[in-house]
Amino acid sequence: MRKRLYRVLVALIGALMVLLVGTPGAAQATETPPPDATAIQVTLQDKANKDAQGNPKPIPDVTLEVTKDGEKVGEGVTDAEGVAIIEVEELGEYVVSLDEDTLPSGTVLDENTNDEATVQVRFQGPNNRAIFPIGVTAGDQANFAKDLATNLRGGLVFALILAVAALGFALIFGPTGLSNFAHGEMLTFGAVIAWTFDSLLDSGALAGVAVIIAAIMATMAGGLGGYVQDKVLWGPVRRRGAGLIAMMIISIGLAIFLRYVFQYFYTSSTLQYSQYSNQRREAHWYYLGFAMADREAVIVVVALVVIVGVCLWLAKSRMGKAMRAVSDNPALAASSGLRVDSVITSAWVLGGAMTALAGVLYALQNQVNSFMGMKILLVIFAAVTLGGLGTIWGALLGALVIGLINELGPLLFNIPPSIKEVGPLVIMIVILLVRPQGILGRKDRLG
Repeated sequence: MRKRLYRVLVALIGALMVLLVGTPGAAQATETPPPDATAIQVTLQDKANKDAQGNPKPIPDVTLEVTKDGEKVGEGVTDAEGVAIIEVEELGEYVVSLDEDTLPSGTVLDENTNDEATVQVRFQGPNNRAIFPIGVTAGDQANFAKDLATNLRGGLVFALILAVAALGFALIFGPTGLSNFAHGEMLTFGAVIAWTFDSLLDSGALAGVAVIIAAIMATMAGGLGGYVQDKVLWGPVRRRGAGLIAMMIISIGLAIFLRYVFQYFYTSSTLQYSQYSNQRREAHWYYLGFAMADREAVIVVVALVVIVGVCLWLAKSRMGKAMRAVSDNPALAASSGLRVDSVITSAWVLGGAMTALAGVLYALQNQVNSFMGMKILLVIFAAVTLGGLGTIWGALLGALVIGLINELGPLLFNIPPSIKEVGPLVIMIVILLVRPQGILGRKDRLG
């Protein structure tokens, strides 16, 4: 009898323990890292669904994955407070990805939020990071017309940035014929120099206009960099009779060298300016029905003013006419009394300044990174080639086409955003098959 009573008592205690601890697979089974563990904390909130106090409601049961160098190193699920803490083994750079399929029904990421974010884990212990700070919005608010307007706006902004960079490339290519593979690093140079001046001025009396002054200084530094390149490198190489293929290979080596110089001094981390960052478009600027953040309005205005000013200068000024003459026929221009070397140096100065300014504008939109020029270089080449090598108007038209396709491709053709640059390159190939000289290029007679 006592043995039976003892067995019943043990069974009751076991059942009670199961109820207190919880069953496998329940929410309590998720292990929380120790307080001193190195971890990444993610918080998800639904800003379209707020409580009585106006606070966004948390989003539970959303799966998040952490990868390092393309390999999965951890996974977590947000709890009732919308928080997930994912432990990692070492310091470094990680990518946190959100599984959109696990979001609650009727909820999607808004237009300003990507489904993945890069996190720099720099110290031991919990890294409290708001990985997805914008939150989410109700899915029924999204529609094709709104997405089309958003992508058109983004495409126009990117096209103007691309046009400034392509114009800088065309200014150098015209008189020299050089396909400069270091053009992307010239763009990065402008971005990092602007960030350097912005960091120096941000804490002083000029903090309110630090980015504007930094952009001007970076543009001047870009022009100086173009002058130094031509005098120290390209001028001597050109006078020794090096062919365009040899010069192109030299530019590839220069690009690799500059890329790792930038990485050494500025690391591979993402940097941002003190102003025009993390802005939303609500209650800012409206142009032709498009809502724009301050930084987008600045990019549009600056790019348009610079493009129009440079085109008028090329058409009306004496040096602009000389550049066009050297681009058309260097030998004839030299026989007419033009100092071709001086014209080429001026093209390098103006092209370097334009490219550095394009880097500042691109960094305003996408932040500063040592490899940003490498990522956009092929797109710049595509724009210049599509419009027609050696023509300023072709570079501008090609930039407009490539910029719009780059942003509209994911919406219209379901191209994954991570490889959206494929769309412009495919369009370029198709058009060049029909018109090899580009949209506005001229046919060269051989023989």
